[in-house]
Amino acid sequence: MSSASKGDRKASLDAASWLFNVVTSVAIILVNKALMATYGFSFATTLTGMHFATTTLLTVILKSLGYIQTSHLPKSDIIKFVLFANCSIVGMNVSLMWNSVGFYQIAKLTMIPVSCLLEVVLDNVRYSRDTKLSIILVLAGVAVCTVTDVSVNAKGFIAAVIAVCSTALQQYYVHYLQRKYSIGSFNLLGHTAPAQAASLLLVGPFMDYWLTNKRVDAYDYGLTSVLFIILSCTIAVGTNLSQFICIGRFTAVSFQVLGHMKTILVLFMGFIFFGKEGLNLHVVLGMTIAIAGMVWYGNASSKPGGKERRSFSIPTTKTQDYAALPVSSESVEKATP
Repeated sequence: MSSASKGDRKASLDAASWLFNVVTSVAIILVNKALMATYGFSFATTLTGMHFATTTLLTVILKSLGYIQTSHLPKSDIIKFVLFANCSIVGMNVSLMWNSVGFYQIAKLTMIPVSCLLEVVLDNVRYSRDTKLSIILVLAGVAVCTVTDVSVNAKGFIAAVIAVCSTALQQYYVHYLQRKYSIGSFNLLGHTAPAQAASLLLVGPFMDYWLTNKRVDAYDYGLTSVLFIILSCTIAVGTNLSQFICIGRFTAVSFQVLGHMKTILVLFMGFIFFGKEGLNLHVVLGMTIAIAGMVWYGNASSKPGGKERRSFSIPTTKTQDYAALPVSSESVEKATP
């Protein structure tokens, strides 16, 4: 296959990966918003555990059918990953409860600088001036769109720091493990999803009771709410997989930067489906700035020297990549609110 054909195929797979992630992420946010706001199912941690349980079930079925073959991932790496991922989920929920929405959004924006720092320190990545400026422009645009009232307290600040650091580490680790062990997205999910499902379903009901003062077992499960839960879990499989695919194909930083397109789309879709309240020139200006920054980032980071790894010393363990979907077949280089 010629280099041009390979380049075209990679570009097509990259675009398919991003589209897959954007569609599933926006869909699950809208479904969860309806589930929680309309039907009162406010048990976010438990629901996330259900998401990973559904993902685990799918990986088990695909493995039994031969679409996913056995691969190796040390238990120590699985434990570290699950620790980072669960701290991210719980930390974000607690941060939202203890902080204002404005500070919560600012905390989410700091994930990009933290992810950049991880890549600089751990992977010796260097960014060009244009790449840095484009990231700043994206952050500024999203801040204009989403940040309103800002108030913070000591415990809220600590929760936000834990949430941001654990999320950045979890997304970095997705790329690190796929690169080190040469495993695909479904393989990695097959290793990590069962542990996340078990731990979140065990801790989730207690965490949700602490956050909401409501018991998940006392919820009035009706037909419509159950159907929404099933729909949420089904979409979550695609969301989890697409995050691993995107971070595996790109980097955690690129996933964060371009992932803010989902924030813009969620705002836009929210105005369409849930009313135009809050849509004003201020928000439209922020959206425009953020999109311009994303386009600039994509252009700047793809140029020679825009983003490069000066040295690469991560030892790799050769195992075959058994990703079931074509978009996950190249595990080279997070991913919901």
